[in-house]
Amino acid sequence: MTWQRHLAWTCLILAVTAVVVPARAFAANDRKQVLVLFSMRRDTQIATVADREMPRLLERGLSKKIEYYSEYIDAGRFSDDQYRTAFRQYLALKYGGSPLDLVIAMQEIAIEFIARNRDLFHDTPVVFQALRRPVLRVANATGVVTEFEFRRTLEMALELQPETTRVFVVSGSSVRDQQYEAIAREQFRSFEPRVAFEYLSGMASDELERRIGALPERSIVYYVLFDQGGSGENVNPLEYLDRLSTLSNRPIYSWAESTMNRGTVGGSLITLQSQIEAVAAMAVRVLRGEHPDSIPLATDLNLNVNQVDWRQLRRWGISESRVRPGTEILFRDPGIWKRYQRYILGVLAIVLTQSALITLLLVQVARRRRAENAIRVSQAELRASYDQNRDLSARLLTAQEVERTRIARELHDDISQQTALLMIDLQRLSGGEAGARFREVFERGQQIAKSLHNLSHRLHPAKLQLMGLVPALQSLEHDFSNADIAVTLSCDEDISSAAVPYEITLTLYRVVQEALVNAARHSGAVEVLVQLRTERRNLVLTITDDGVGFDVPAKWGKGLGLISMRERVEAAGGKLNVCATPGNGTRLEITVPIDLARAAS
Repeated sequence: MTWQRHLAWTCLILAVTAVVVPARAFAANDRKQVLVLFSMRRDTQIATVADREMPRLLERGLSKKIEYYSEYIDAGRFSDDQYRTAFRQYLALKYGGSPLDLVIAMQEIAIEFIARNRDLFHDTPVVFQALRRPVLRVANATGVVTEFEFRRTLEMALELQPETTRVFVVSGSSVRDQQYEAIAREQFRSFEPRVAFEYLSGMASDELERRIGALPERSIVYYVLFDQGGSGENVNPLEYLDRLSTLSNRPIYSWAESTMNRGTVGGSLITLQSQIEAVAAMAVRVLRGEHPDSIPLATDLNLNVNQVDWRQLRRWGISESRVRPGTEILFRDPGIWKRYQRYILGVLAIVLTQSALITLLLVQVARRRRAENAIRVSQAELRASYDQNRDLSARLLTAQEVERTRIARELHDDISQQTALLMIDLQRLSGGEAGARFREVFERGQQIAKSLHNLSHRLHPAKLQLMGLVPALQSLEHDFSNADIAVTLSCDEDISSAAVPYEITLTLYRVVQEALVNAARHSGAVEVLVQLRTERRNLVLTITDDGVGFDVPAKWGKGLGLISMRERVEAAGGKLNVCATPGNGTRLEITVPIDLARAAS
């Protein structure tokens, strides 16, 4: 199917879907209707940028929304009468019923089309962008003339490479390509005495690529525009420039800002943004109500900037000192510092912060170590003082026991014997005529003898050494049990058969003795339970009474009984735990480390 049939089908579809819209629907819409007609395909850079920026610029200038439409002329087919006729029919079907407020014609092909088909848009105002003067006259129109200064880029190129003798100019075969080439030829004539020009125009892409890759020395490439190859193939001019820059063995210069970062060295570049802004400013004036014919053409606009690519200067060995003052040098390698400045500063900040934190931590660690050392010294001193006190307490208890033993022996061997002899003499006298008075003295003497015997026994119970712990505790059970208090002793069997060391036996005996004395004198207890058991390698003694109890913290510093118990237990390496509350009785638990198996052996 030929392209004419494709276009016919397109027109038919548009006629059914888009054109058959009642004119009153457009009339009801108060937004401005703007149509932009491009002289190039949709994929070109100027069309892409204009479609993005033009609506925004118009809406900002009018302070209201607009209806924006854009159409694109295939410059490669524009010379064909059938294409022009079909394109006219297409626009007539699509916009014939639309009350357009403005038509914008971008460059000469679009201007020529509107001039030939002015009736298509009736009296709709026209704003155009022209590339050169004289401009084709169009009724009810004004515009912007943005003449391309191709010569300025060539001047910069010869300043950067003064040894250049030949310039190869690249352009395509479309109508638009030919228009740009014509402008270039006209502007380059003034350079011909100095350098020779060769125009690589209308070539097939493969032939052009072969030529570009084998250019002679002291030559440069000037890229004008390549929209269509000599074989009729359409290409994207910027994408094709990317390919040529990789194949070329000589530097490439151009005139448009969009060619930067595409492999060109640079030049005096016209900016697409500035062109579009100039056209949009003119369009806003017309949309606000100014008559186009009363607005003079905008000419002599300075839309160029001088730019070079630093990477291409390095690639082709061009000295940066030759760059014209005021020229922007883009894509310069900023170096490690500028490239990673933020990261370096961030890392330095982190390192400094961490260093400060580490320093503070080290200071804190040093202070903590000094404090710990001071605490260790204090603990050592306290431990030494405690050990000294404990040793002194043990010596005092030992001395006390020795003294008790001496006193008990004195009572038993001397006083008790003398008392016994006295009792014998009294007994003899009582049989005579002394009577009742002697019997009374005799009984009193017996009581004194018994009290001396009991005192001697309490001071130094002989059963502890002769029979061991359990029989001695049973003796206490018997001695303290009376009508007012009942003492119950409970012992594990392994304790009864084991030989408990004498110092532990004496300690537990004295604790039980002191506890029973306190229970009998102060607690008002009726029943006292004494339990002796083993737990792991500990000997545990528990003494529980049902007396009135007492306030333990209040009594610790006042009663000598509790202090004596604790000192005895701690001297034996054990622990004393007192549990008592007023009205709930008292419970003493003594834990002494002992290995009964070793003690028995």
